[in-house]
Amino acid sequence: MLQALMNLLSLCWKPFGRSDGEGLGSVGIVGAANIGGGGGGRDGKDNLLWFRDFGKYAWGDFSMAVVQANQVLEDQSQIESGPFGTFVGVYDGHGGPETARYVCDNLFRHFQAISAESEGVVTAETIQNAFLRTEEGFTALVSELWGTRPQVATVGSCCLVGVICQGTLFVANLGDSRCVLGKKVGNTGEIAAIQLSTEHNANLEEVRHELKDLHPHDPEIVVLKHGVWRVKGIIQVSKSIGDVYMKHARFNREPISAKFRLPEPMTMPILSAEPTILSHPLHPNDSFLIFASDGLWEHLSNEKAVEIVHNHPHAGSAKRLVKTALQEAARKREMRYSDLRKIDKKVRRHFHDDITVIVLFLNHDLISRGTAQEPPVSIKSARDH
Repeated sequence: MLQALMNLLSLCWKPFGRSDGEGLGSVGIVGAANIGGGGGGRDGKDNLLWFRDFGKYAWGDFSMAVVQANQVLEDQSQIESGPFGTFVGVYDGHGGPETARYVCDNLFRHFQAISAESEGVVTAETIQNAFLRTEEGFTALVSELWGTRPQVATVGSCCLVGVICQGTLFVANLGDSRCVLGKKVGNTGEIAAIQLSTEHNANLEEVRHELKDLHPHDPEIVVLKHGVWRVKGIIQVSKSIGDVYMKHARFNREPISAKFRLPEPMTMPILSAEPTILSHPLHPNDSFLIFASDGLWEHLSNEKAVEIVHNHPHAGSAKRLVKTALQEAARKREMRYSDLRKIDKKVRRHFHDDITVIVLFLNHDLISRGTAQEPPVSIKSARDH
């Protein structure tokens, strides 16, 4: 019975199935081509920018774009959508691409399996357990690789997920990516920007208070270095997938680099992989959702991003947000956008981060009827440019 339900959910959630595996070999660390299917529209590429300007998912239109700044792209993202619902993921890696790629290949698979175990019912617990299984899987992988690739213990990823199912939106987050809702203000023609995700970055005062409460006997649980607050003086985010050197004492030792090793024994995990999850019943005034890595929000406010999407056609929305952020990054450095575009990856990281943006437009006629658009969609952003 369970296997039959899994087969049904496979058709609903992931129409273009792949043999996703647990190992890093299966996620193509050296880079792979874009993987995707369904949704209409065509992929485009402009130097370090990859985009799909327009497509259709279960409950409306979508737009997607990624720009690379690092030598190896550390952002990954996906849209999975079918008759049962829609799953969106933005995974902002740090220290390398391995964790973000692992999450992109395994988190939705776990979510799909857990949903089947509960006969297709999606709750906050469903999503939380999918995060937990992904974290456990990556930790087990680090153990397997410890003898040959110990540096994987120092790689991690922020993780922002949105799930739309039966008229309810769930937003789950680890780290500092962000989901912002564009909501119509009555019949005024105006639009409000409402942040739906909770961020876990030590530069936020409430995050520092939380860390101090969890570690009352550690006066250096957060340290200000060069004007930036960091957990143990090392990392900005307090929650992530991976970064197991900050969660398990057995990985905080040689042969990992000395800059990651703590001076005192670790008696409890310092970082967490437990997401903050919000449940939001969709309202007819909810117009669109912006899911983006922090590379976008470093340069655009919630209000500015929502205004840009609201005042332009659906097609190209994600690319438009990325380009506006790049123009702002160039302005801050007193240079022309055209000159910024000429800078190659790696050097480009001095000007901006990798940036991923997914915009979902909400068609409430479809949502209220519970009638998903065909065909199903399974898209993953380009692995590298």
